[in-house]
Amino acid sequence: MKLIPIYTWNRSVLEFNRKKDRLSHQPWFQGVLLLLCVIIAMLLANLPATRHYYHAFLETSIQIHMQSPEGSVDWLFPHGMTIEKLINDILMVVFFFTVGLEIKREVAHGELSSVKKALLPVVAAFGGVIMPALLYTLVNRGTIGASGWGIPTATDIAFAVCILSVLGDRVPVSLKVFLTALAIADDLIAILVVAIFYGGHVNLVLLGISVVVIFIAWLIKYLGHKHIAVYLALAVVVWILFYYSGIHATMSGVVMAFIIPSEARYERSYVLHKIKFFSQKLLSFDQIDDETMFPNGPQRHFLRRIHKTAYGSLNMSYRVEHALSPWVNFLIMPIFALANAGVEIPDLAYFNIFNTSGVAGGVGLGIFLGLVLGKPLGITLFSYAAIKSRLCEMPEKAGWAMFFAVACLGGIGFTMSIFVDTLSFQDAAAVEEMRNAGKIAILMGSLAAGILGTILIKLVSGTGRKSLS
Repeated sequence: MKLIPIYTWNRSVLEFNRKKDRLSHQPWFQGVLLLLCVIIAMLLANLPATRHYYHAFLETSIQIHMQSPEGSVDWLFPHGMTIEKLINDILMVVFFFTVGLEIKREVAHGELSSVKKALLPVVAAFGGVIMPALLYTLVNRGTIGASGWGIPTATDIAFAVCILSVLGDRVPVSLKVFLTALAIADDLIAILVVAIFYGGHVNLVLLGISVVVIFIAWLIKYLGHKHIAVYLALAVVVWILFYYSGIHATMSGVVMAFIIPSEARYERSYVLHKIKFFSQKLLSFDQIDDETMFPNGPQRHFLRRIHKTAYGSLNMSYRVEHALSPWVNFLIMPIFALANAGVEIPDLAYFNIFNTSGVAGGVGLGIFLGLVLGKPLGITLFSYAAIKSRLCEMPEKAGWAMFFAVACLGGIGFTMSIFVDTLSFQDAAAVEEMRNAGKIAILMGSLAAGILGTILIKLVSGTGRKSLS
């Protein structure tokens, strides 16, 4: 067998890594990855060979077992912690933490940083929450499924951006920015909905202790401390207190995200002076005669100092968000999809969301209508009222037909909708049946919203191009 030379192997590995990095940075890649995870989860939950193992794995208990002379104790993990709860109550804390950092960044420097920039997306986001909730409530009024009104109120930015990136220049840049800002404002509203309406019975003592710990974290930030380890340790304490206090533990991630310092360790003048100084030192040790010696010993030292100085010029909030984002986008979110999108379907009638006489009642219909109709109507009508009253301005180079088409993509719920679904119907007798019906409706509604938005955008953009020609 002919052996591949080692340099050829190294070049192949480097080329593969470059292609992998380019692929992972494509805006559509995360959406495609999540879609694949949904398909895999549905197969695992329904194929006879894997169905039992899939559910048994998610229901596996997790405990840290310690042996002592007097006996054994289970330590650290709360009683009843399973793989599924680990994903939804611990890994999702990291997701909400990064969402909080993103919202904080957009409020400080991005599309929500001023009243003029933020007003239209925020108004539209409220419309995109209120209208689906009303439609769901109309369908499920007076039934055991009424508490699920929060399920169709969220927008999944990953899938929406995926579709927008595929459509390319058919959508004006201003509307792409608008939808992104709307999804961020939507996330903030969804976080408040979960915190206020989908928590458990609140333990005021533990909640009070958590407030004290949060105040300590804020005080440390106020005093100028900029080492991440202290904040992470306090974040773990806040998570534990939230978990036992009755407020959903994921909210601890959002709270701590807003406390992470946004100031850089080094000031601008210091950074520029140090990089100039170390660059001059670097050049002074340049080996002109032998290029293979670069970097030599002294040069490696100054390159490390330049790197450290540059790293210190980035604020902690940005560094943490940048470090966590790949893990959240390409590990935590796919794991969440694999664990929560696997709905066992006994027969095809399960997809008949228009049947409101079953155990789940009108849960499926309410969610589907909320995503496909409520979202675009709420976003468009609230925006129309705000623009016509001159509170806001229409996005540049956008007409109302294209605006409504893009608003249809706001009906892609998925991640946050499934998360709210897992918290809903706590007191219902047929809780699992209702949650499964909700997940099916979320998948069908998100798919329908994506297809509808794509078709309308192509039709509107095609009409506009013909009129221009």
